[in-house]
Amino acid sequence: MENRDLNRCENCIIRQMHSFRALRKDELKAMSDSKETRQFKKGEPLFKEGDRLAGVFCVRNGISKLSKISDNGKEQIVKLATKGEILGQRSVITSEQTNLSATALEDMEVCFIPKSHIENSLHDNPAFTNAVLKHMASELKIADDTIVNMAQKTVRQRLAEVLIYLHTNFGTDEDGYLYLQLSRSDIADVVGTATELLIRTLTNFRKEGLIITSGKRIKIIDNKLLNQLIQGHS
Repeated sequence: MENRDLNRCENCIIRQMHSFRALRKDELKAMSDSKETRQFKKGEPLFKEGDRLAGVFCVRNGISKLSKISDNGKEQIVKLATKGEILGQRSVITSEQTNLSATALEDMEVCFIPKSHIENSLHDNPAFTNAVLKHMASELKIADDTIVNMAQKTVRQRLAEVLIYLHTNFGTDEDGYLYLQLSRSDIADVVGTATELLIRTLTNFRKEGLIITSGKRIKIIDNKLLNQLIQGHS
């Protein structure tokens, strides 16, 4: 099969990873005929908080951060999105301004799918509507869990959780360091703490033999103890 055929929505393996798997072949064909492939460089925004989107972004390759600016101007990273994720779906469905910003953490390739295809399928395809509702309900549950974590877990526990998440979801490089190299500021924004406290906590983790660092790079040394820390056992 030629590359251009593999890039078509009806042949794309990525669609099996989200609500688009509920679309019919004719819907996928129409979507594929009108979609645009877009490239984003590291640090470039896909969209900004408050934008009105004319469609959704399906991530083919790369990683982005979804973040929100608080009332005091501090960024909070809500989620890291990678291959197979659909970005902007809630805003497109509700015709509201985006609640979050999406920024590329590495070079990305995404498919931009016009809003009309999403609206038509929601109207004509109950299976797709059901899949979208389930996805949005899952996202709400994750948001609820994040709020509870912020309120009830210590910075040490939340940092341990983030490190395990990065290891589990993005893996390591050939030297065993976490593949996704976030700045200390970005890690602090994911954890929900000040950068200075994040740096001190990382230093303590290193002294305790949980991790080693080399510049921005972090390698997990004791996965078991980190998981015990998350559970509040140390």
